[in-house]
Amino acid sequence: MNVAIIGCGLIGEKRARALSGHRLVATADTDLERAKKVARLGGCSISYEDWKAAAAHPEADIIIVATTNNWLTPVGRYALEHGKHVLIEKPGARSAEELKPFLELARKAGPKVKVGFNLRFHPAMLKAREIIDSGVMGELMFIRGRYGHGGRAGYNKEWRADKAISGGGELLDQGVHLIDLARWYLGDFERVTGWAPTCYWDMPVDDNGFMALRTARAQMAWLHASCTEWKNMFCLEIYGLTGKLQIDGLGGSYGEERLTFYRMLPEMGPPETTAWNYPGADKSWEVEFSAFIDAIKTGKPLCGDLEDAYKALSVVGEIYRSDLK
Repeated sequence: MNVAIIGCGLIGEKRARALSGHRLVATADTDLERAKKVARLGGCSISYEDWKAAAAHPEADIIIVATTNNWLTPVGRYALEHGKHVLIEKPGARSAEELKPFLELARKAGPKVKVGFNLRFHPAMLKAREIIDSGVMGELMFIRGRYGHGGRAGYNKEWRADKAISGGGELLDQGVHLIDLARWYLGDFERVTGWAPTCYWDMPVDDNGFMALRTARAQMAWLHASCTEWKNMFCLEIYGLTGKLQIDGLGGSYGEERLTFYRMLPEMGPPETTAWNYPGADKSWEVEFSAFIDAIKTGKPLCGDLEDAYKALSVVGEIYRSDLK
């Protein structure tokens, strides 16, 4: 299939390297040199400063939108209106309210719209999903999740610190990934509480997000996203009636990815422990894109769509609103 990429920063580059053999036909960025750089990665010679030219490119079947948060929904919606399949990066919009008209359009449209929840496609996450679905864990009880980094010099001057562009801080940025994973494993949350303070960085958005989320079956997700972590880390613990799964690391600066399964024995005591290590490069981007292509070709449900983004953003919105009371 033919692909156009709009937004050619770090994530746009990652997407260009993860097309799994599909053809890049155009790129667009406000910085034309960045657009040309990403085009070269995909063996493409057509680049634009005007995103609309790429979004409506006559040869493009799929539009990947890797812009700042304020442009995700406008660009994605324009592409959908021009009959394109769309992959927009998380969080999909600055708020659930901003995303809703796009979601309503996508429900009626023929083309597929996917949201870039690539963490679902890490091998440890997929293996955890397989183990949970097998029933060997019993009913799930609760999840604990932590995801954080320490920023970098000048982090508080970047676009993510500008609420008009980003829509929010760390709760919206990495917190959305944690919320999405917790929903994927536990289901929808009917009670949401949390706090999104600014503890360290001199910026008008939050640098920490603390969440306590409960499903209708009284399953809990205790989640913490932080950009005052100082040492990058990821840890997700999933507890069932008869076992526990623990996912550590995401590769690179987050440490080698590892899944550990602690299976409770009938006599209890120390659990039976099995571990899987996943060294090497992060392939989640390629796996996610291949799954998107498969859904387009077969009509299978998408794994991570606008409905998922809307529900995750709704959780974020509830916490931000509660902070104002």
